[in-house]
Amino acid sequence: MTYADLGIDLKMISKAQKKIGALISSTHLLPITGRVISGYGGYAGLIDLGNTVLALHADGVGSKIIVAQMMKRFDTIGLDCIAMNVNDIICVGARPVAFVDYIALRFANKTLLQQILKGLVKGAKESNVPIVGGETAILPDVISGFDDKSAFDLAGMVLGNVAKKSDIVLGKGITEGDVILGVESSGLHSNGYTLARKVLLSKYSLDEIPEHLNRTVGEELLTPTRIYVKPIIEILRCRNTIQIHGLAHITGGSFTKLARLNKGVRFMLNSLPSVQGIFKQIQVDGRVDIKEMYRTFNMGIGFCVILPKNSVDNVSSIFEKYRMRCMQIGTVDNGRGNVVVRSNGKIKVL
Repeated sequence: MTYADLGIDLKMISKAQKKIGALISSTHLLPITGRVISGYGGYAGLIDLGNTVLALHADGVGSKIIVAQMMKRFDTIGLDCIAMNVNDIICVGARPVAFVDYIALRFANKTLLQQILKGLVKGAKESNVPIVGGETAILPDVISGFDDKSAFDLAGMVLGNVAKKSDIVLGKGITEGDVILGVESSGLHSNGYTLARKVLLSKYSLDEIPEHLNRTVGEELLTPTRIYVKPIIEILRCRNTIQIHGLAHITGGSFTKLARLNKGVRFMLNSLPSVQGIFKQIQVDGRVDIKEMYRTFNMGIGFCVILPKNSVDNVSSIFEKYRMRCMQIGTVDNGRGNVVVRSNGKIKVL
């Protein structure tokens, strides 16, 4: 089974995004105040205001919302929304400074709204970002879901800032010989759920525990996305002793995300953790090709740091301080912006 089988053609989406990028770029000369540094294809848009650089990013939670409806549990999905935004904006070297949310409901539901906000607040506290506003809409003709009474959609936008332009991280410094550190994920996070749901929920009920899982399918699918803000911000504060060449949040498109950082190198992922847990369950039950797995799911690695060898120990100790396991999963060598995975002795170009 592939994403394309389910109507999600990644190649078509990539082509469409290039056309969208051309349209978006036509607006980059419009600001009366400031200058657009980066506005398409990166983890966040950047605007140079002279004395500071603003970063902006918007994201949602995707079809993980359907799992929340099926489980009748809504107190964690808000955390996912925060995570998907703040984990992206730190990838450009920015600190999250404010967040706004957008909640669209099929019907007015006070209890549902309170539970969603509970997760948003928890995620905000984990990432030290205030929620400064938001919008709630009741859209019975637009919103649908597993259960009409609890049908909703959730998205947000985060504002960040970089104190000075020299602190921006866009991947231009990535060079041959750099190490790729991978930080452990908390599971699927919030991407690949269309494929994950199709595979698992066509075979198991939410309260079953399949062979490769240690808890129920429902619990596994609803596990909140890990937030990496605190250790990354601490690492960025130590730029006088730690060199960081690239940062990547592994979400939609999985490890292909690395290619957006630098088109002049190759990312060789030759020491990834073994396929296990929910990833193994999806691969086996869906008969999903290993290349498709690494293009769709984080495979146990939720965040990557690309850096020179002499900074590895310092960065690893900071993640350890925050009880996050990190490991060397690959290296950077000569190439043209491609990502290569070595699995069971076989090389797959993503």
